[in-house]
Amino acid sequence: MVTNNNAVRVGQKAPNFSATAVYDQEFKKITLSDYLGKYVILLFYPLDFTFVCPTEITAFSDKYKQIQDLNAEVLGVSVDSEYSHLAWLQMERDIGGLGNLNYPLVSDLTKDISSSYNVLTEEGTALRGLFIIDKYGIIQCSLVNNLDVGRSVDETLRILKAIQYVQSHPDEVCPANWQPGQATIISSPQKSKEYFKSI
Repeated sequence: MVTNNNAVRVGQKAPNFSATAVYDQEFKKITLSDYLGKYVILLFYPLDFTFVCPTEITAFSDKYKQIQDLNAEVLGVSVDSEYSHLAWLQMERDIGGLGNLNYPLVSDLTKDISSSYNVLTEEGTALRGLFIIDKYGIIQCSLVNNLDVGRSVDETLRILKAIQYVQSHPDEVCPANWQPGQATIISSPQKSKEYFKSI
C-alpha cells in the first residue's frame, strides 16, 4: 500500500528533486529541472539486486539510442544508496547485475522522491512507477505496476511518440494502439467521423 495520499496526476507539474546518481561509474548530482527542454522517462523500481528490476533497467538501456532520438532521457530511481547502485552496476548481467548503463541511477535513500511521486510503499520500497514528463516539466503519462510485473519499453516508446505527436498537432488525438504514420482523429464532432468511417 502507498503511504502518501497526495498523488501527483497527469497534467500537473512534475515534482522537482535533486539527488546523487551513479552514471558511467561515477557519482553525480542530478536535478530534474535541469532536463527542461527534453522529455524524461522517470523509472522507479523497488530495490537493487532483485529479479524483475534488472530486466527492466537493462531493457531501457538497450533502447537508449531510440529514446535519445526522441529528445528524451531516462532516470532510474530506487531507495538504495549510490554505493549500492555502483556495486550493482559493476556486476555483469549474466549473474543478475546491470553492467554499464546508458543512463543514471538515482539514489532516493531519504525516500522523498518516491513519496512525492506517490509510489512509496508502507514497507519503504518503490512500486514500479513510470512517469513520462514532457519538455515543459508536465507529467503526461503515469503508469504504476505492482512489484511482480515488469513494464514494456516498446509501449513506453509508443506512448512517448503519441504524446509528442499530439503536442505538435493540437487538433488531433491518437486512437488505441496508434503508431507513427497511422491515422489520427480530428478532435471535432464532425471531422472525427472521417476516422470512424475508415475503420
